[in-house]
Amino acid sequence: MIGALAQAVPGVHVTTAVTCPTVRIHPAVIAQAAATSAVLLDGRFKLGVGSGEALNEHILADPWPPADLRLEMLEEAIEIMRGLWEGRQFSHDGPHYTVENARLYTLPDVAPDVLISGFGPKAISLAARVGDGFVSVQPEREHVDQFRSEGGGSKLCQAGTKVCWGPDEAECVRTVHRIWPNEGLPGELAQILPNPAHFEQAVELVTEEMIAESVPCGPDVDRIVATFHSFADAGFDELYVQQIGPRQEEFFDMLARDVLPRFEV
Repeated sequence: MIGALAQAVPGVHVTTAVTCPTVRIHPAVIAQAAATSAVLLDGRFKLGVGSGEALNEHILADPWPPADLRLEMLEEAIEIMRGLWEGRQFSHDGPHYTVENARLYTLPDVAPDVLISGFGPKAISLAARVGDGFVSVQPEREHVDQFRSEGGGSKLCQAGTKVCWGPDEAECVRTVHRIWPNEGLPGELAQILPNPAHFEQAVELVTEEMIAESVPCGPDVDRIVATFHSFADAGFDELYVQQIGPRQEEFFDMLARDVLPRFEV
């Protein structure tokens, strides 16, 4: 997909938001994919990484580590990727990964930035200490402040959010409830539930009313603008937006026509 975007949309900037380089895929493999992506995009590529979700990562029967251990693995994975991006023969023998005489032969002129996802204080501290930026989906000023005060400084703070735009609010609520009810799951459930059946059971607790409260649904442009402003007010530099469900082209037409003129870009 990244290669297709590089070919089909000249000049586009791409960030993975986010991938997990620790369990299902070895960090050396992610390092090679990221380096190739950065070459294809002529440097307009950033690698967003996170500590992963059991649903995606447990498929090879590896035990699912607790959060602290996942963050430890993520830090070591980033060390490996940056070592490989130096272009020399690279070996590594750490507590979680071994790399022997590896070298990447397709490298960008400048290694891609590594943005780190964080929803709690320990992950945000890791992002501040070793990341080139911070990724979140929550418009929380204290998260941005922690990142900047603990070493992130003026580095990029990037966020993502979701809406379901359409002419009928009730229909949009039903669409989100059908396609993306996990948006309403609290706490760490999304990170620790291991299979789709568990998600189906958990989201039975998520009502349409909860969706309507948490996700901008329908034609109300003011609510979409207010949601975007909440991220700007929290101090984020960039915001990526996903339209849940159909009406993709209509959504982007609306975004360009009715929303972006209300922001300084």
